[in-house]
Amino acid sequence: MIETILKYNFLQNAIMAAVLASIACGVIGVYIMEKKLVMMSGGIAHTAFGGIGLGYFLKIEPIFTALGVSVIAALAVAALKRKAMTDSDLLIGMFWSLGMALGVVFIAMTPGYPPDIASVLFGNILAVSRSDLRLILGLDILVLTTVTAFYQMFKAYIFDEEFASVAGVPVRTLEYLMYVLVAVTVVVMIRVVGIILVIALLTAPPAIAKQFTYDMKKIMALSVLLGIGFCFAGLWVSYTVRLASGASIVMVAVGAYALVSLVRFGLRRRGGTAREA
Repeated sequence: MIETILKYNFLQNAIMAAVLASIACGVIGVYIMEKKLVMMSGGIAHTAFGGIGLGYFLKIEPIFTALGVSVIAALAVAALKRKAMTDSDLLIGMFWSLGMALGVVFIAMTPGYPPDIASVLFGNILAVSRSDLRLILGLDILVLTTVTAFYQMFKAYIFDEEFASVAGVPVRTLEYLMYVLVAVTVVVMIRVVGIILVIALLTAPPAIAKQFTYDMKKIMALSVLLGIGFCFAGLWVSYTVRLASGASIVMVAVGAYALVSLVRFGLRRRGGTAREA
C-alpha cells in the first residue's frame, strides 16, 4: 500500500486529511466528553446538512455554508439555552431535525443533477482536495490557538462551572466559544467520516485515552495520536476489503474502544479476585 500512496495524490491528500482532522478532533473531543456535549455535537453535525444543501442551491462551496450554518446554530442553542431556560436536548433535537429538513429541501430545489449526498452523510476521505486540506489546516490553527490561549479558563469552566463563575471567569463567553469550536471541529470531520458518523470519532479517542490518564493535556495528545491511528487503520481496511472509508474508520475506532474496555474490565476483575483470595 505504501507504493500506492506514493503514486496517487488522492491517497496522499487522504493521509494529510486524517492527520489534520485528528488534531482538532482529539483536542475538542476531550471537551465534548468532559462537558457531556455528545448530543450537542451530533445536533450541530446534522444542522450542517442544511448548510451543505444551501451551498449546493446557491452554487457556493458547501463546506463554507456548512461552517456558517453550524456556527450560527451553535450560538443559537447556547443563547436559547440560557435565556429561555429550555432543556438543551430539546433545542438540539429541533435544530437536528430542522437542519436535515432544510438540507433535503435545498437539494431538491437545486437545478440539474442531484449532488452525491452519500459522501456528505458517510464521509469520503479519498475525495479530499488540496483546497479542503487548506481549509482544514486553517480551522486546526484556529482551534489550537483558541484552546492554547484560554486553556486554564476552559479547564476551570469544564470541571467546576459554578466556582469558575465566582472566581470571575467569563463562563458565558467561554460557553459560546466552546460551542463554536465544536461546530468548527464537526465541519472539519464531515469530509473524513461524514455527518452521521462524526460522533464516534469525536468520542472514541478521548474515551480510550481517559482510561490511561487523567491529565487533560495527556488525554488530548493521546486522543490525537489515536485518531490518526484509527484513520490510518480505517484507510487500510477500506483499501484492502474495499469498504467505505468513513465507515471503516468508525468501525476501527469503536472496535478499539470496545477491546480496550474489555481488557481493562478483565484486568480489574482479575485484580479484585486476587485481592479477595
